[in-house]
Amino acid sequence: MTQTIWYTRCPVPTPLGIAARQGWFDQEFAADGIAIRSLQDANVSAAQRRSHIDHDLPHSWRQGGSIPALWARSMGADTRVLGFSWVDESQLIITRHDSGISGLAGLRGRRIGLPLREGQGIDIFRAMALRGFVSALSLAGLTLADVEVVLVPVPETPDIAINPEQGGARQPSALRSRRLYAAETGALLRGEVDAIYAKGSLGLELAYIVGARVLVDIGFHPDPHIRVNNGSPRPITLDAAALTQHPDQVRRFLRRIVEVGDWAQQHPDATVDWLAGETASAPDWVRLAYGPRVHEGLSTTLDDDTIAAFDEFKHFLLQHGFLPADFSVRDWIDPAPLADVLDQRQAA
Repeated sequence: MTQTIWYTRCPVPTPLGIAARQGWFDQEFAADGIAIRSLQDANVSAAQRRSHIDHDLPHSWRQGGSIPALWARSMGADTRVLGFSWVDESQLIITRHDSGISGLAGLRGRRIGLPLREGQGIDIFRAMALRGFVSALSLAGLTLADVEVVLVPVPETPDIAINPEQGGARQPSALRSRRLYAAETGALLRGEVDAIYAKGSLGLELAYIVGARVLVDIGFHPDPHIRVNNGSPRPITLDAAALTQHPDQVRRFLRRIVEVGDWAQQHPDATVDWLAGETASAPDWVRLAYGPRVHEGLSTTLDDDTIAAFDEFKHFLLQHGFLPADFSVRDWIDPAPLADVLDQRQAA
């Protein structure tokens, strides 16, 4: 039976995503007869696709938002963190242009809209928006006690207007992600809430299209504590069994992810083009949302500052009831594979 290595990534800037798009994993393992498959493939079953969140698929890699990875580990998923990347991205608090709110201090006593997706193990986007608001409010000396939190139900909606898979899109999940803020935006425009959170290239495009007023963009704030959220940093996780059973394959796969950092540094324009495909955004929006130095943020690291930021975000999620149980972030990390890869690259 042909062995399969699975991977999944979010429609955001990740070195895993770029390596996959360039076919580096297929090239690496073709001679071994190992199949490389993505959970974003159209013919993947619903049960397999759920591993993007609960990470229970054997021999599977994941890089993307940290909230699902943290939730899966809190639920008992036997995974390991092998590295992080940190690409800063726009994190906007927006209001209507006619709201009368001109700054963060003006949110006192106003309604902030948080999306509510029921029937999911972890409400990723509610947690992300809550963190964004807590960080932004702190810049004005405010807390959640100073605002009214309004939960905006997000209905399950099929692909009514278009079906990205029928159109032959390279990254259907990226196109589907472009409706992520539809419910909150509708509530904002109808006057049911006074401010919402939106991030990344989609967030910037949304603010522009609806003519919103941006109260703040915390995504490039000089204090990294303010920037920490679902996408900053982004962990690389792998099921623990793969580490035990196939240590050489793990290091070969991880090496191709690590190589993206050097490649991106040398190919800034090509990097933006690849990320445009990953995010389903035009290159200009990628540059605006992730900054002119986005190509410098795709290295893989396990530095202490990044681990500390990740740990702090875990405690935030625990504090607000998004994780069912606590655990040690440092015990979750296995530094050996990355150390081996970096040593091999230095010796080459």
